[in-house]
Amino acid sequence: MSNLVVVGVDGSDMSLTAVAAAATAAARRGARLRVVHVEVPIKPRYAVPDPASATLVQEAAVHALGVEPELVVTKAVVTGDVVHVLEAESRAADLIVVGSRGMGGIAGLLLGSTPVSLAARSHCPVMTVREEHGTSADGEPVVLGVDGSPDSEEAVDVAFAEAARRRTGLVAVHAWQPDKAPPGTTPESEARALARALAGRADTHPDVTVRRDLVEGKAHEVLIEASGTAQLLVVGARGRSGIAGLLLGSVSQAAMTYAHCPVVTVRRAA
Repeated sequence: MSNLVVVGVDGSDMSLTAVAAAATAAARRGARLRVVHVEVPIKPRYAVPDPASATLVQEAAVHALGVEPELVVTKAVVTGDVVHVLEAESRAADLIVVGSRGMGGIAGLLLGSTPVSLAARSHCPVMTVREEHGTSADGEPVVLGVDGSPDSEEAVDVAFAEAARRRTGLVAVHAWQPDKAPPGTTPESEARALARALAGRADTHPDVTVRRDLVEGKAHEVLIEASGTAQLLVVGARGRSGIAGLLLGSVSQAAMTYAHCPVVTVRRAA
């Protein structure tokens, strides 16, 4: 653990919501907060820093300290491609936080956007927030999407850790569709798979109360509904090598676009 949370800012109201979420996350971890603004130069070879960028990150840092006055906050303005810069920042971070545009329509409209591309490439978990999320209420659980794949194993660990930090319960949700399941699949076999995916974590986090929910339905619809009563949703990215935006799982994209609470997307380490 590097004890560092990074937040990407662009001067929008939504990025200030991300700053507030990042400040709270850093305080829970006892971590430093790094506020980063990325300048994308029109002519890279002759780029001159925009003085307004320094003001932007300063205002974001002040906002963070307004949320958590005891934080250690550093600031940076970096020139380059947004996703590449934030991917590089993620190498030294425990968590990176960005605003999600949350556009309407199908989830594929977010393909190639900063949150989706970053979540597929990041070396640490990525939290995406929208302006309307605001501050999640204490007492609400952390919801975890579980599909039993190796890609979701790290998401399980992250979800337990988040629930422990927030001193709240964990709801592990596994969605399945009987008509699309392999032959011989039963509710009992799916329940056992869910239990296996969570095995051993209770020993690491004995104070986290866990509820297992096996729900019939499409995974993205089930998780989005569950997010309505959650303070955080944790999902696996299901990303693999190749073009990042194409390889972030559709469930992850839908969660980032439509969830009613902040979403942490966890990519399995290479």
